[in-house]
Amino acid sequence: MKKQISIMVVEDHPEYREAIQLSLQEEPELQLVGLFGAAEVALRSLQSMETRKEADLILLDLHLPGMSGLEAIPFFKNALPDTRIIILTQSDTEADILKAIQSGAEGYLLKSSSFEEITQGIRTVIDGGATLDPSLARFIIEILKTRSPDEDSNIQLTPREMEILNLLGEGLLKKEIAEKLGIRVSTVAEFVKRIYVKLNVQNAPSAIHKAHRLGLFSR
Repeated sequence: MKKQISIMVVEDHPEYREAIQLSLQEEPELQLVGLFGAAEVALRSLQSMETRKEADLILLDLHLPGMSGLEAIPFFKNALPDTRIIILTQSDTEADILKAIQSGAEGYLLKSSSFEEITQGIRTVIDGGATLDPSLARFIIEILKTRSPDEDSNIQLTPREMEILNLLGEGLLKKEIAEKLGIRVSTVAEFVKRIYVKLNVQNAPSAIHKAHRLGLFSR
């Protein structure tokens, strides 16, 4: 008997969300453990042990109300480090594709994909591979051919900076971080400022995204 693959779906369109739910129910080895219309709601469900249901894979839309799928990727990666993410969206724009992959998504499929293509993508990613909509493959190959080496590979954060970055990834505010660590809010703000300067970013989602891309959380 094949191991069941647990799946979380984050999709704001009710009709498409229902279609995915019904289709997943027809696959014995695919188990739907979470169905959400917004990234914030999905992330909040992971903060409580009563509602937390860890998934092997997340099917994530990009254009969501409130926090976008792109903004949510690093937060999901921080909350569920072993969970894989497949973007399932209508967007085939260059910026969305590259940002999603750079943020850590293991797959990028368009909603025009058949359910057979989606389930095959799920199995491919769970087996350690990556899946990409065929119509986007040539574009990605051309981008990779011209990609320059990452100049940020030598970035180092101190243990305290990493501790604060992890807490930001959990969705804590500066005041909450200060209370948790027993330090002043102004001290937390100074650490956050240093983190942003080192990573050359402007906000917490970008900082977490870049830290994941650089492998700082696994050092």
